[in-house]
Amino acid sequence: MATLSLRQVAKSYGVTPVVGDLTLEIPDGELFVLVGPSGSGKSTILRLIAGLERPNAGEIQIGDRDVTRLDARARNVGMVFQSYALFPHMDVRENIAFGLRARRIPDADIARAVASVAEALDIAALLDRVPANLSGGERQRVALARALARNPDVLLMDEPLSNLDTPLRAQTRAEIVRLQSRFGTTTVYVTHDQIEALGMGHRIGVLHDGSLEQVGSPQEIYERPATLFVARFIGSPAMNVLRARASGSTLLAEPVRAALARAVAPTDVLAGIRPEHVHVEGSRWSGRPDGAQTFQACVDLVESAGDQVFLTLSAGEHTLVARVEPSFRPAPGSNVQAWLDPNRVHLFDPDTERALTPKS
Repeated sequence: MATLSLRQVAKSYGVTPVVGDLTLEIPDGELFVLVGPSGSGKSTILRLIAGLERPNAGEIQIGDRDVTRLDARARNVGMVFQSYALFPHMDVRENIAFGLRARRIPDADIARAVASVAEALDIAALLDRVPANLSGGERQRVALARALARNPDVLLMDEPLSNLDTPLRAQTRAEIVRLQSRFGTTTVYVTHDQIEALGMGHRIGVLHDGSLEQVGSPQEIYERPATLFVARFIGSPAMNVLRARASGSTLLAEPVRAALARAVAPTDVLAGIRPEHVHVEGSRWSGRPDGAQTFQACVDLVESAGDQVFLTLSAGEHTLVARVEPSFRPAPGSNVQAWLDPNRVHLFDPDTERALTPKS
């Protein structure tokens, strides 16, 4: 295991930049999740770390070694692909052992390593099967076992759960977190799924157009987004974002004034608030503080999500989504009284789209 450092790493294909001036420090033993939309540069970053691509600029260091110009086989990096990449003619035992044999590890050591990792991933009973006789989840565990068997300094995982159905994804996600904790391997996990990112990462890096928008704990990323992109990308449903002014009599006047009092901000702002902080009268999840400004809204849509319901509300020129309990279902087209939690309003500069700095 080792720390992983990327310093001002850049990658382009011809004149097209893919990763730009990326600096990132991942401590030894951390499970770090890179999350972002398709085309944001996530897989390219993994390939740069693995040595499958060379950066145009910058430095990559694993532990105390500068590996920027080293071949992939000299980096001691394990990689788990979305496609599993198992050899169909080899049984599970030989698939797991393949990387070790390529490094000319003695047979007795290979046998011990295969047995140990197979037991840890609960696939010891599958060692004599070929991939065609395995389920998708079993194949994924074999791919993970193959990567872990070589005791890598860094483990890279590229959208490893994309081919699994929803229940199996949740189960495998939990297994990966458990195994990463057990082995303590420095891990970079790539996904476009914010649920995976929030649920798995010790820290998260939100990637957009090849640049890191924000790095932090899951709680920090969700509760204190640094940019409008992060605010909209993380959270489901997405954060409500409304253009507002501190003056005037709109529904945002009071909460925006309260937020402006805490921040260095222009008069015109983008105000963001998550659905759970838009409150509706009649919902037992909504408690209105004394003096809170209410506004009338029309219920445009009622969407059930099992243990919660989302209401799409229109109020003048604004549209907001509110979260309420499943037993509260106002009829579409009906009017309700609503209010915003002024302590949960996020302010963003409309020009830079960065979060406004709180006053010291």
